[in-house]
Amino acid sequence: MSSPAKRVISLQPISAKTASCGCHGECHTTNSGSTVSPTTTITDSEMLNRPKVRYRIDNMDCPTEEQLIRQALNTIPEVEHLAFNLLARELTVYHRLSDTTPITDKLSTLGMQAISLDQQQAPPSLPPAISRQLKWQLAIGGTTAFLAESFAWYWGEDDSIWVIWLALISLLSAGLPTLRKGWVALRHRTINIYFLMSLAVIGAMIIGEWPEAAMVVFLFAVAEAIEARSLEQARQAIASVHGLAPEHAEVYRQSQWQTVPIGEIRIGETIRVRTGDRVPLDGQLKQGYASLNQAPITGESLPVEKQVGDDVYAASIVCDGVVEITVTADAQHSTLQRIAEAIQQAQSERAPTQRFVDQFARYYTPIIVLLAVLLALLTPLFGGDWQQGLYQALVMLVIACPCALVISTPVTVVSGLAAAARRGIFIKGGKYLELGSQLRAIAFDKTGTLTSGRVQLHKITVFAPYSEDSALLLAAQLAQHSSHPLSQAIYHTAKQQDGFSSASAQVIENFHTEAGRGISGNLDGQTYYLGKASWLQNIYSTSVSAAHRLSETQQTADSMVVLGNTEQIIAIFYLRDSLREDSATTITTLNGEGIHTVMLTGDHETSANHIATATGIKEVVCNLLPEEKWQAIAKLQHSHGTVGMVGDGINDAPALARADIGFAMAAAGTATALETADVAIMDDRPHKIVSFIQLSRHTRRVLKQNIFMALLIKSVFLLLAFLGHATLWMAVFADVGASLLVVLNGLRLLRYSKD
Repeated sequence: MSSPAKRVISLQPISAKTASCGCHGECHTTNSGSTVSPTTTITDSEMLNRPKVRYRIDNMDCPTEEQLIRQALNTIPEVEHLAFNLLARELTVYHRLSDTTPITDKLSTLGMQAISLDQQQAPPSLPPAISRQLKWQLAIGGTTAFLAESFAWYWGEDDSIWVIWLALISLLSAGLPTLRKGWVALRHRTINIYFLMSLAVIGAMIIGEWPEAAMVVFLFAVAEAIEARSLEQARQAIASVHGLAPEHAEVYRQSQWQTVPIGEIRIGETIRVRTGDRVPLDGQLKQGYASLNQAPITGESLPVEKQVGDDVYAASIVCDGVVEITVTADAQHSTLQRIAEAIQQAQSERAPTQRFVDQFARYYTPIIVLLAVLLALLTPLFGGDWQQGLYQALVMLVIACPCALVISTPVTVVSGLAAAARRGIFIKGGKYLELGSQLRAIAFDKTGTLTSGRVQLHKITVFAPYSEDSALLLAAQLAQHSSHPLSQAIYHTAKQQDGFSSASAQVIENFHTEAGRGISGNLDGQTYYLGKASWLQNIYSTSVSAAHRLSETQQTADSMVVLGNTEQIIAIFYLRDSLREDSATTITTLNGEGIHTVMLTGDHETSANHIATATGIKEVVCNLLPEEKWQAIAKLQHSHGTVGMVGDGINDAPALARADIGFAMAAAGTATALETADVAIMDDRPHKIVSFIQLSRHTRRVLKQNIFMALLIKSVFLLLAFLGHATLWMAVFADVGASLLVVLNGLRLLRYSKD
């Protein structure tokens, strides 16, 4: 089988292009997705330094409450930014207040009790979606509403004294929360579902439709409870991702093992974890040998064998053995905590579809309310029954609320985020979850991404007067200060040589890193360089034989690192890296999906072509510096549109930032990757890029399905209302039925299993 055609190009510098969100100056949202006052301009870096306060609000779990809170708190000039996490019922307020009492006072006027959340403590557990009191209220309200309807049918009178009393009991039990919220909306001049439902119920009572008013508000309360229970499922799915670490751990103190809360354990202390228990904190294996299930972090259920010195992550499960671990991160800075914070931020960010729905709802509801008023006023003018006109107007008021549209998007997006997290894929927000379906090109770094990154030194060429041992030890002096995989391979090889310990004690002065080129430093008054051949050739004039040798090395598939000083080349180190197991299948799948695949690497052409041929990469751009990768991404965006970049999250930071979606591979335990990448792949499997794209496309389909179903149901019942064939019962079923339908459809993503 012939290999796929690929194109090797040389990069031409292009002008920098400023990224734009396409809002033409009308967008006032930050990266967290929350609206900022248009009169206040705040950058992300400034926002991080702003004072903030977090609250838990138990009766805030839908966009209706969010809208009320926004309107109330935006009247406080010192409030600069609001971030909502509806599933966790949390509100974060960035402010310039010396006292936050005005915030809690405003929330109290909305009937919302704000529980302050200490950043250093775990938040209190959420109450159940359906409390025992609510169950009793629904039971009483439903029974009395059914009796009122039955008596009205039996006696043929909707306004008899017994029917009215039964309807009032139903309204005061099942309907009182709705009516109370409707009053709050009226006080704050907000048109929401509670205001519209309250108006419809009061109107029904005015025209004598008491049984229908009672039954409508009862059905609405039942639907609200079912919807809250559905949201709780999404909430539990998110909680299951990051609520997995134990609260206590065994720590060795005062010559004995003590059980203490994990919040009191400090870096450097030793903890013990037994078979079947979860690792409480990040650390390094100090003693023992065990296999760990890292599924909560990486999404891989197969146990991973761990030896002394290996990293272990909080929430991993010890499958066998008893291990002692040296803590490397406290509870507030563990991988698990960073994941939790990333998920919280992701839930706060509005997806493009959600922003569209919010804009649509802003115009849809007032227009339908206006049509309802016109229907009530014009019906008697054209000879119709005023009561019938008012009744149909009330029906339209119930239909006017875009609840199904508004609630479907966040539930769907969060379900998608949870489904991805279970696979060890952490997405920074709904924006990137949706954008993944639009990727047209993906660029891959080579070392540590398509290859394993476990580079091994297999050959050294030394130039007189240096010996192989002296050159290796000299190179190790520089390499031990660098995190680059090639430097680390040289360093680890040298560690195995006799005499390295004494040599490593020598101090490197003026150590300097040239990004994408190499490293340099002074030792015993001499300057040494370790890096790419092209970099050293620009530093000094080498001998003819050495230049010839450098030319020959460019024809090998090995990665090459050159050691030299200000006078000559000392040695050439040849290193090899193995291809990741699923790199070839990943590239083949992406090519089959019509996504253009590119390799961006700082390695030379021969080595890059070797990997490209083995994987099926379509295009290769080699000999790149980090800033040139940035330019290559910009060029791909110009020619293909939406572009993703897959790298390690550190060396490829400029390219990751420039790409529409930046993917960081093997991000577990790497704070920088979780902070800089848009999508963090927690393990080292490139095929999870394919899983992300498939999930993104499926999420996009579900979002479109929800919008279509909600609009279709609304349109049908609006038409029936205009024709005089709709009832309040039907309107309630249309509204809450559509809401339940789209919520349940969105929750299907929690069971998404395609991989």
